Amino acid sequence: MPEPHSIIPSAVPAVADPKDHTLTRSDPERQRIWDLVANSPLRSLWDTQGTPFGVIARRTGHSFLEDNLLSRAAELGFYFLFALFPTLVSASAILGLVARSASDIYLRLLEYLAVVVPHDAFQMVLDTFNQTTANSTPGKITFGLVAALWSASVGFSAIQDTLNSVYKVKETRPYWKARGAAMLVTLLLSVLVTLTLSALLLGTWLAHEIRRHVSNAHASLVYSVCIHLVLDVVAVGMLILLFELIYYYAPDIPKKRWRWLTPGAAVGIAGWFLASLGLRVYLHFFNNFSVTYGSLGAVIILLTWFYITGLMLLLGAEINSEIEAAGAERRLKAAHAISPGASSDPAAPIPAPVA
Repeated sequence: MPEPHSIIPSAVPAVADPKDHTLTRSDPERQRIWDLVANSPLRSLWDTQGTPFGVIARRTGHSFLEDNLLSRAAELGFYFLFALFPTLVSASAILGLVARSASDIYLRLLEYLAVVVPHDAFQMVLDTFNQTTANSTPGKITFGLVAALWSASVGFSAIQDTLNSVYKVKETRPYWKARGAAMLVTLLLSVLVTLTLSALLLGTWLAHEIRRHVSNAHASLVYSVCIHLVLDVVAVGMLILLFELIYYYAPDIPKKRWRWLTPGAAVGIAGWFLASLGLRVYLHFFNNFSVTYGSLGAVIILLTWFYITGLMLLLGAEINSEIEAAGAERRLKAAHAISPGASSDPAAPIPAPVA
């Protein structure tokens, strides 16, 4: 009978790293596809390398469920809500260093969000903003700025982890570097949002001034329409830049490639706008949240809109990643680097290992 100390203990499975989203253990050939995505990105995502859009749409749906983006979007919705009000107060305070009417200016900027934000939720935002700015002090402003930056960066950190899951990579950045990048990108995104709203406000102001100084009604109308079109295009460009900055900086992939407009950003922005308008129409005809939930109804509506925003943002990233993966898969199969049955589609069967 062997001695007790000579008995070899059974292997204890290693604890899974929550920041490691690779598939090396479960499906190494599929992971090879994603490794190529991370190290050799496509020049343009509008070129699908011969893969039909229907195949990409189907794979996007499968990966959307595998990456649990419905729950991830709910997480982002909470962080967006948590960061909203201290961000508004801090932004108004910063503008106050330049203009005494900063609160009024910022309120006018926020009014342009009413195009997509449901009315009840938007009214709650304005009421809370008025109350907090009316009772603000230097100490509260400082605390609000710190709280806004921290909570918003936590939300961006959640986006980082989600896009790492989408691209099947492991987070290798040190904590201080990842969180520092999250804070810097959060500040940049806040500036972009303010500039987007400012472009819309500038268009309205210029159109008003033209109507005041141009006596010819036809010429005034033409000038106003042209100004609105130009500045609306600028605002849409800012929104595209916002999406692309997130898609560029969030995932921890070794080789990054900047793109000005991707299919994922186009679908995400269009989907966000249409879903926001759809929510407004639904609430216009079936607005019983306030009756059912009282004052919490507006919070529920705002949280729902934030959920839609996060969902469309993540959907765009998933579309981009699947286009990349389809191209990488074709290149690897052409080079006979993976088996013919290997696929980036999570619903595809895992090919049996070659003996």
